Amino acid sequence: MKVYTGRGDYGNTNLIGGRTVKKTNGRVDAYGNIDELNAHIGLLVSIVDENYRDTERGILTDLYTIQHDLFDIGSILADKENKLAFVFSPSKFKNIEKKIDELTPHLSELKYFILPGGTKPAAQAHVVRTVTRRVERDILAFAEEEPVQENILIYLNRLSDYFFILARYLNKRVGKRETVYTKTGEVFHND
Repeated sequence: MKVYTGRGDYGNTNLIGGRTVKKTNGRVDAYGNIDELNAHIGLLVSIVDENYRDTERGILTDLYTIQHDLFDIGSILADKENKLAFVFSPSKFKNIEKKIDELTPHLSELKYFILPGGTKPAAQAHVVRTVTRRVERDILAFAEEEPVQENILIYLNRLSDYFFILARYLNKRVGKRETVYTKTGEVFHND
């Protein structure tokens, strides 16, 4: 199979089903951003694997599942006419909520904003969190032009929360202290 077709030389690409659109099309931008997010997660996978070896297999499995979910989302976004008839199930974001709930009890109470950083895996999880937030904003903007399955939007919102919790967990896992931002005082109140 040839990787290059030459069509892209003129700024065009094909959606699922064969429809040709400009690469600047909002739909192409949306699934391209999903691809970028997936690549950042791929880097996180390699860093977690390198730093924790066999001790965090569950997290690696979760990250691979998320990567598959993102490929599903990219396919849905690339399929304007819904030829694949993919439906993004609410079970996907409910699974992310479950993972957040599993990691949260291992963390200290949150009172202040946390500066992104710490260990390499945690710092990359923060990068993934911020990219997820941008992707969510971009897809919300696209959803103002064309319909996007609601479960995709919910999933992306939960996903950024997951990566925030994961970053905190990866630091805590090795005893790395979080750096907090205190100038605004306590911003999170658990009452």
